[in-house]
Amino acid sequence: MSLEILSKIFIVIGIFFILSGILIKFAKFFPFGHLPGDIFVQKNNFSFYFPITTSILLSIILSLILFFIYKK
Repeated sequence: MSLEILSKIFIVIGIFFILSGILIKFAKFFPFGHLPGDIFVQKNNFSFYFPITTSILLSIILSLILFFIYKK
């Protein structure tokens, strides 16, 4: 693995941590994790939460970041 690829990987990881920190800091202003389309089922002694919309949104954001970093 060359140093160029390794440096790009560290940049992506750093951007991810910075964005995660910002999202955690301002979570009450942005309903990340509680978007329309996220599945939440609650019964008597059971609750199930599957953030499908949040997962799709995160996938799109990370794909765009990786696309622009690895674009040649």
